[in-house]
Amino acid sequence: MTKPVGVSRRRFLSRTLRGALGGVATAIALPQLESFAATGAGRINRLAYIYFPNGIPRGIWHPETAWFTNDIANLNEWMSPLEPFKREITIPTNIWTPKGNGHVKGPPTWLTGADYDPRAIDAGGVSVDQVVARHLAGQTLLPSLELSTQGEGYFSNSLPRNSISWSTSDRPMAREIEPRTVFDRLFSTSSSTLAERSIMDAVLDEARDLAATIGSADRQRLDEYFESIRALERRIDFAERRSTELRADGEPTNTLQPPAPGIPDDHEAYVRLMLDLMVAAFQSDATRVATFMLDHGQSNRYFNFIPGVRGTWHALSHYKNASGMTEDDDGTTSWESVEQKRDMYAEVVRWHHRQIAYLLGRMHLIVEPNGATLLDNSMLVVGSALGDGNEHDANDLPILIAGRGAGSLAPGKQIENAQPTDFARIHLALMHRMGIPAKRFGEATEPLDAIG
Repeated sequence: MTKPVGVSRRRFLSRTLRGALGGVATAIALPQLESFAATGAGRINRLAYIYFPNGIPRGIWHPETAWFTNDIANLNEWMSPLEPFKREITIPTNIWTPKGNGHVKGPPTWLTGADYDPRAIDAGGVSVDQVVARHLAGQTLLPSLELSTQGEGYFSNSLPRNSISWSTSDRPMAREIEPRTVFDRLFSTSSSTLAERSIMDAVLDEARDLAATIGSADRQRLDEYFESIRALERRIDFAERRSTELRADGEPTNTLQPPAPGIPDDHEAYVRLMLDLMVAAFQSDATRVATFMLDHGQSNRYFNFIPGVRGTWHALSHYKNASGMTEDDDGTTSWESVEQKRDMYAEVVRWHHRQIAYLLGRMHLIVEPNGATLLDNSMLVVGSALGDGNEHDANDLPILIAGRGAGSLAPGKQIENAQPTDFARIHLALMHRMGIPAKRFGEATEPLDAIG
């Protein structure tokens, strides 16, 4: 398609519309459009790391594979929500973090490949996401996006347990936990709700002018994109109203906590809203680098809203004692057997797989101008800094990689590593696929190119 004369996507993306909302400047980033794509331009690749705490019960991560090829044939019952995407994921075995793991050292070193010094509050280096963000500096509205749910439990204010992204070895990146704040960073220069009107209302007239200059496929792409942004606004508005009402009524959230302003009271709605904001950031090219902590590194969030589950996440992870009387338990919840407690722990992991499946499904439905999906043009690493939660070990960490990395990854398989393999080798391999020709990251000097 011929590029329309006088129209610059980059100019439109960075421009702000002033005076539309009582003098408050607004801006909205656009998805990739065929009409503005440079001739011969390569595919844009994205990188995200999604962290969950408390590990897994050993044995629930690895799939059934085909003979000789290691292609994923079937996922086990605990990973079953990801079954529709088994051709889009890679599961490496025998991954470990030789320097730091556990509840305290695990989060701050998960992406640095180093050790954590608690006295100096030092993670040993810059995290891989920030190395990539610096490499891409100036190419997007935001260098990176650091997301997290609001932590629950005794250690919810612990700095190392809440930090996987580090701009320097002693400076963690601030996390965004409120959907409204994330939305405003992506789609507005405002720091709060804009009057009584939608961001989309503020840019609608200019969007109509743009639509007149582009092809039908791009018009449909813009319509779908704008509607998704409107839907995000509505969900954020609803969450804010709902949390306010619950606080006024003295009602708890479904994780048995007092409602917090701006935080959805339903935990699944909260997680999915944050995931959708990350999708919007990638789709609009507002950023190409993101991290998301599903909770802090020693989460005591209650998952009693999952049928058949009771107790806090951290308590369940210590599944080999079902008495309910250990220091990790809440003093009121007990279990009939170790097997029952372990199954509840595994159900919490399966619930999180369901959220990852939701994310992959959303990204799979977004088709970019080159015909590939947003999932095709991304690399998503999901995992934890603990292997077996009860043992607090660093061995055979639960790690999966989703997406095709703009054609640089070949998913749908399990990678069998005969020896313990440094997680930093995966970081190094993904750095290369983001255009950084680094020869070393952490202790790793050789990338795990078996993922490609």
